[in-house]
Amino acid sequence: MLGLEQKLKKFTVLLVEDDNDVRQRLKSVLSFYFKDVFEASNGDMGYTIFLSEKPSLVISDIVMEYKDGIYLVNKIRQTNLSVPIIILSAYQKEEYLLKLINLKIDHYLLKPTTNKKLFSIIDKVLGEESTTIIELSKNIFLDIENDQIIFDTIKIDLRKKEKDFLELLYRNRNKITKYYLIQEYIWLDKYMSQDALKTFIKELRKKLPINIIKNIIQEGYTLI
Repeated sequence: MLGLEQKLKKFTVLLVEDDNDVRQRLKSVLSFYFKDVFEASNGDMGYTIFLSEKPSLVISDIVMEYKDGIYLVNKIRQTNLSVPIIILSAYQKEEYLLKLINLKIDHYLLKPTTNKKLFSIIDKVLGEESTTIIELSKNIFLDIENDQIIFDTIKIDLRKKEKDFLELLYRNRNKITKYYLIQEYIWLDKYMSQDALKTFIKELRKKLPINIIKNIIQEGYTLI
C-alpha cells in the first residue's frame, strides 16, 4: 500500500473508540499512513476534538458508554455536511443503520475487519477529498493546505480562523451558515459577540479581491 501511504500523508483522521486496546491498535496502523491521528474515547470528546482539529476523516464506533457514535455524527453533520465518516462497529441493528443513513455517513464497516478492507474504504471515501484547493466563487479559490486565497496569479495569506470560516461556508454552500454554527465551529469555546463577528467579516472582506460573503440578516452568512 505504498501508493496509498503517499496519498494519505496530507490527511488527518479522528478515531473515536471507547475500547482502549482496539483504539490503540487502530491508531498504530493509521499513524503509519496519516499526517495526524487524533483519538477520543467517547462522542463528546470526539466532537470537541473535531471542532478544534477539523480532521479530513472521522472513524467512529457506535456504542460507547458516554455520548455514542450517533450523537457524534449528528453533531458533526450540524456543522459539516461533507467530511467523510466511517462507522466501524460490531453492531448492525436496524435502528442504528436507519439513523446513520439519514445522517449521511459514508460507510458502515462491521467488526472485526481487516486492515486491507478498512484502507480500501478509506481510499474510496477520501477519493473526492484528494484536492486541497476548492473554488469558492468564479476564479476565486481557497487553498486549504496553505491557508491562502488564489485569484488569477495573486495569492493572499489568510489567518487560520479566516480559512476555517471560508471553508465552513463552502461546505454548507447549499444553505445558510447560521450564527450558532459559526460560534461553535470557528470560535469554539470562546464567546462570539456580534461586534466581534462583524469586525472579523469586515477584515476578511478587505483581503478578498471581490466580495463573496453575503450576510443574511438575523440568520447567518452564505457564499455569493
